[in-house]
Amino acid sequence: MFQHFTLRHIPALLSGTTMAFGGLWPLWDARGAMLEFGMPANVADAPSSAPVMAVGTARTSILGFIMLLFYYRQQFEIVDSILAVTGFWAGAVDCYIVWKLGNRRQAIFRLVSSWLLALTGYLGWTANY
Repeated sequence: MFQHFTLRHIPALLSGTTMAFGGLWPLWDARGAMLEFGMPANVADAPSSAPVMAVGTARTSILGFIMLLFYYRQQFEIVDSILAVTGFWAGAVDCYIVWKLGNRRQAIFRLVSSWLLALTGYLGWTANY
């Protein structure tokens, strides 16, 4: 899997691994995952929010595993495309939701970090090794 690894692959591997395995966290500890995400305690403590978080992040895990699968297959252009699209859109949505819930610092962090990862995908860092 790592025969063609270069330092330029780190953003895609970091993003894919984080999405794949981090998206599983709410299955065991939805409250902790929501707090880490940036949601306030009143949202994390609501029993009805746990299944919504778990279902939503299961789809995030799927995208992460798909990125890792395409990386393994050395289809780096596809990895970059997934990184660009998910990084841009997830960053925007995450920022919007967390901002509206009052955690402005976490919202900005989510936007900037996601958009930096999206930029590396858009620029084709993984494919242009």
